[in-house]
Amino acid sequence: MTEKNVRWGILGTGGIASTFASDLPLVPGAELAAVGSRTGAAATAFAERHGFARAHGSWADLAADPDVDVIYVATPHAFHLDAALACLAGGKAVLCEKPMTLDHASSARLVREAGSRGLFLMEAMWMRCNPAVRRIVELVTEGAIGEVTAVHADFGLQGPFEATHRLRDPALGGGALLDLGVYPLNLAHLILGAPATVHSWARLTAEGVDDNTGMLLGYDSGAVAALTCSLVGETRNAASITGTLGRIDLPQGFFVPRSFRLHRVGAEPEEISYPFEGSGYQYEAAEVQRCLTEGLLESPLMPHRTTLEIMTLMDGIRAQLGVVYPVTG
Repeated sequence: MTEKNVRWGILGTGGIASTFASDLPLVPGAELAAVGSRTGAAATAFAERHGFARAHGSWADLAADPDVDVIYVATPHAFHLDAALACLAGGKAVLCEKPMTLDHASSARLVREAGSRGLFLMEAMWMRCNPAVRRIVELVTEGAIGEVTAVHADFGLQGPFEATHRLRDPALGGGALLDLGVYPLNLAHLILGAPATVHSWARLTAEGVDDNTGMLLGYDSGAVAALTCSLVGETRNAASITGTLGRIDLPQGFFVPRSFRLHRVGAEPEEISYPFEGSGYQYEAAEVQRCLTEGLLESPLMPHRTTLEIMTLMDGIRAQLGVVYPVTG
């Protein structure tokens, strides 16, 4: 693509789709082109509320829209595979909400499909596009806190959730791991890469999904990552990265930080701020537009390899926990 407006479609009309749509006008060159849903009424209401030009009453119609360049897949993650496949079949670039799918096999299928069609595909891990997080990675790489020895992160929601809630339904990819644990795991992976060993434990619901989960990751360097996720209580939802020469603390909402604190041995702590408008989804949208303009098929901030490594990690954790989802790939 050349330097011109990028015409966005959104597949899905739920809460995360609404938040993403509200942030899109903050991205220069983003055009709100079309919305797709399984019902025309839902698509029309969403389009009117957020200022999209067109509404489609099916995924296929959105995917076939010739005036759409890229589609943000915002369905619950159990439907990501089918939705993203439909968009790719329609010749559209795809930003797929995280986790990409329910398992490694189906995520790998999407990567192969996008590659065979020469289309851009990215998992929407917005944390990795956040300016504060990107600066943290730079500081770690520059040796600001020495050799990293530990990552700690937690993400918990205040429960309880009713038995009928999607978070407790195995067929919908329920449980804390895929919805919440994916963030601590991404942070650890961003800083330390793929672990050498993984030990995990969880309490399971009557439906067989995890609702209180702990993960301990070990690395060849000697570093560790201690991570938790929960559907039964609101934790600090914060994180820290510790090194031999200092520490970086991320505040509550570590996955979308506007600031962080840098501690260096022998120095006063530094509060480093990156204020922004909106909810923070604009940064992943801007990264997609940059990649499309430059003709890239994947983002260096969230490459396919990273998506597949983390999906493999979550598959292994689920196996340790005894959580089983329907085969999708």
